[in-house]
Amino acid sequence: MRIALGVEYDGTDFSGWQRLSHGATVQGALERALSFVAAHPVEVTCAGRTDAGVHGRCQVVHFDTEVTRDPRGWVLGACSNLPSTVAVLWAQVVPDDFHARFSARSRRYRYRILNRPVRAALDARYVTWERHPLDALRMHQAAQALIGEHDFTAFRAVSCQAAHARRELIAVSLHREGEQVIMDIEANAFLHHMVRNIVGSLLPIGRGEQPVEWMAELLAGRDREVAGPTAPSSGLTFLGPRYEAHWALPKEVSQS
Repeated sequence: MRIALGVEYDGTDFSGWQRLSHGATVQGALERALSFVAAHPVEVTCAGRTDAGVHGRCQVVHFDTEVTRDPRGWVLGACSNLPSTVAVLWAQVVPDDFHARFSARSRRYRYRILNRPVRAALDARYVTWERHPLDALRMHQAAQALIGEHDFTAFRAVSCQAAHARRELIAVSLHREGEQVIMDIEANAFLHHMVRNIVGSLLPIGRGEQPVEWMAELLAGRDREVAGPTAPSSGLTFLGPRYEAHWALPKEVSQS
């Protein structure tokens, strides 16, 4: 039997999603909790791994088990054995050919920038602070050059292990909400640090240090050393993947 879960987490105190031999990880915490509920070792597969300090709004995972539990049992059982910074939102039985990673049609992220002279206190774990005024419209206009299928080498971490740098960016938007500039971005898949490197290159445009056209030039140049620095992880949240409707998953992860 294959079970899919929706998982929410605050990534601040974790060394990323992926299980490690040292350090706390979201995957490690989730597998320990599920193994307790199932009374046998459980290994989960996720829709998309996140780095240290990155949060998850609705990460999707799947695992296999012969144990029968109702969905509420999986949710409550897991949550009671998880740290306070991780929660299972929902659980449901899925077909054996469902795969959290390979069945996903796209992934969505949100990046939040607190744009004011004073650093954050209440929201410090969930935003990146930028003291200089940002022009969100300029940043939005610049980011539109990234839409479509491109080679994103300019925004790829040196340590990225992907076979190639071509990805299809489906949508990207930036707007201001009070003191925050928010970027929403969706692609079929992302390279290591791709979202944070895009933000790091949009910030000089927002500050007026680079023209709007700079983003297109970086994309075409495919040179990581010329692009902006990697933005901090605190402002980044993995909103979740999207799956085709026939999988009948909750609406927050289903294509309309």
